Amino acid sequence: MNTKIYETLAFNQMRRDLAKETVTELGHSRALKLEPMTKQAEIEQSLNEVNDVKQLNAHELTLPIGQLNNIRHHLKRLAMEASLNGKELAQVAKVLRASTEVAAFFTKIEEEDIEIPALLPYADELVDVRDITKQITRAIADDGTVYDEASAKLQGLRQGIKREEAEIRIRLNQLIKSDKARFLSDHLITIRNNRFVLPVKHENRSAFGGVVHDQSSSGQTLYIEPQSVVDANNKLTGLRSQEKDEIQRIFMALSQELVPYLDAIEHNAYILGYLDFVQAKYRLAKKQQATRPQLANDNQLSLRAARHPFIPRDQVVANDIYFDETYDMLIITGPNTGGKTITLKTTGLLHLMGQSGLYITADEDSRIAVFNEIYADIGDEQSLEQSLSTFSGHMKNIIQIIAQADSHSLVLIDELGSGTDPKEGAALAKAILNRLAFQQASVLASTHYPELKAYAFDHPVATNASMIFDEETLQPTYQLQIGVPGRSNALDISQRLGLPTEIVSEAREEMANETQSLNEMLLDLEERRQSYEDKLLWVKGQIAEADSILADIKEVYQRMSADKERYLERAKHEANVIVSDTEEKAKQLIGDIREWQRNHPNGEMIKEHEMIAKQKEISDLTQEEKNLRKNKVLKKAKKQKGKHHTLEAGDEVKILPYEQTATLVEKRDNMWLVQMGALKVEVDSKNIELVKTKNQPESGKRQRAGVKAAHAKSVKTELDLRGERYEQAMVRLDQFIDSALLANHPQVTIIHGHGTGVLRKGVQKYLRQHPQVASFEFAPYNMGGKGATIAKFKD
Repeated sequence: MNTKIYETLAFNQMRRDLAKETVTELGHSRALKLEPMTKQAEIEQSLNEVNDVKQLNAHELTLPIGQLNNIRHHLKRLAMEASLNGKELAQVAKVLRASTEVAAFFTKIEEEDIEIPALLPYADELVDVRDITKQITRAIADDGTVYDEASAKLQGLRQGIKREEAEIRIRLNQLIKSDKARFLSDHLITIRNNRFVLPVKHENRSAFGGVVHDQSSSGQTLYIEPQSVVDANNKLTGLRSQEKDEIQRIFMALSQELVPYLDAIEHNAYILGYLDFVQAKYRLAKKQQATRPQLANDNQLSLRAARHPFIPRDQVVANDIYFDETYDMLIITGPNTGGKTITLKTTGLLHLMGQSGLYITADEDSRIAVFNEIYADIGDEQSLEQSLSTFSGHMKNIIQIIAQADSHSLVLIDELGSGTDPKEGAALAKAILNRLAFQQASVLASTHYPELKAYAFDHPVATNASMIFDEETLQPTYQLQIGVPGRSNALDISQRLGLPTEIVSEAREEMANETQSLNEMLLDLEERRQSYEDKLLWVKGQIAEADSILADIKEVYQRMSADKERYLERAKHEANVIVSDTEEKAKQLIGDIREWQRNHPNGEMIKEHEMIAKQKEISDLTQEEKNLRKNKVLKKAKKQKGKHHTLEAGDEVKILPYEQTATLVEKRDNMWLVQMGALKVEVDSKNIELVKTKNQPESGKRQRAGVKAAHAKSVKTELDLRGERYEQAMVRLDQFIDSALLANHPQVTIIHGHGTGVLRKGVQKYLRQHPQVASFEFAPYNMGGKGATIAKFKD
């Protein structure tokens, strides 16, 4: 295919993402060179291979391929009779070992009867290299170092090296512990120029004799090889030289052993890279939540719930994009930034992915066509270097498309005919579409021209489609609907946004009769479509519901009948346990209060924090009631009790979020205006619970009024916030103001102190924003001055 579309449709980014999922250099290189295929059998084989990896994954198995380097360069050097070093031999050994492990893996798969027919042939292509693998892995470690056992001579030399090193260390340690230790800068043995030395003070350089090999940066320390170990160091150097020669001999011998296997090793490396490449395809599909596409025998593509793979799943809008036997050309209209361009790109990219043997981001029943070429004219093709206008850039691109497109081509054109005079652009767009239809190309084109809507309506192989625009929110929905063109919304939107009616009316009069008729036709079509879709959706829902009921109703009925008594007894038991538990807690609270009264015989007022603690304990008792509300049996009985009464103004109710009683004043949609003490607030109907209807006797109301009056007397007119943290102080202030308002206090005093001024500012900011505060000011000098604020409430 033409490589230009790889960048236009973000296929290059897809190849880079695939490469990130590989673990071998050959697999990585292959992913970056991924190409769409044009033969259906090759695509099916490639998709079957990915499906086999999916099958292995279902059995919690993966191909045992680790990180492998590209060893082709090493093999070429071996073919030229060159010798490999330790790291290069280790890299070849990894490939050899992986070949053996993968071959054993396939043998195990066959023994366990796991069906992976597309991948099994690769097992037969792996050449058995176990013998040479054992030779290299016995001699060379993964990091390229040579084992002692690589040869008897190497083992003997390394043992001799260890003996000489130990002897030298013994002699040097004796010097460190002798009376000559005072001449040393530090009591340690070190190495310079591969020889063991001691750090000697500069002024004592002659104390040990021997050879100076190095000095410190300050020059105060000399690294001297004492005369007593010179011979031993010379012997050690000789042994190391022999060791190096023996290692080079081993490298040469192993390299020569590899030469007969060069073709087998290269082929095995290729197979491992390819299997890594296939496994990476599945990893990418799993990450993208992609599925296997089906291949169409014709060009009737059908992408169901298709989404662009590079838009996050929680943000992308999935769309159905499809052709059928009646059309192979979609003319898409809709608002700017409404999703037309992304629809074109999604269609093209998913076909490139599917034809490359990748899974696609669409539902499993999606079907892709197999195109020889995919052409795209999307985005601004303006060329500054050639001084081409935007229109010229698009046209140059379209000319190339027309010259090459045929019945096996998918053509994607964004904003067809734009960039020039609208009438000329529309006429040119029609002519271009006619030529592409004559060439039998599959086409998706977006446009703003109303003439092309009529063209698609009349043309035998074309149909309209549009991106839905929400006229209520004035926002695009990014949903594609096929069969209905987009309706012109400019005048309606302008009027809704506040453009004067006379201007909109004048604009309507200026519109051509043909355009007006077209929009009316579009509106009629859209209304019919919506009606049919609504009916179809309703019918499908009814069928699904009927099937579900038919399958389950007998079983559910029998189960409910059997469980009815058991659930009722359980509910009674749970309710009795909760009531009993709550009674015990209430008795304990009453006992606490009586104990407090005995400890305060003079009638002292209980402190605020103690009152809050007791109120919290009482509030906690009501939590048990919430558990009762969850009981299905009691919940059903409660509904039966209140369902016959419709709330009316004057009813006494309970406001659930505040646990306060109030009186209904006025119904407002789903809200009620209620009177709570001196406050009137709007409350959602679902948060209201009936206490007593307005027609019930007043005795209960008088009793509650007495309770409210007692509560009002207990509400102080002064709040002391000194020493409290800001956040806690604001919470207490809010609760205090609410209580004071419900108690009908005309004014209150808040003591915040002087301090840093943070509490004072917070208090006054709160009072300034409270709707029931008429005014506030600092307290008089004899009442605290600027350390307190007096707030007055509205009447």
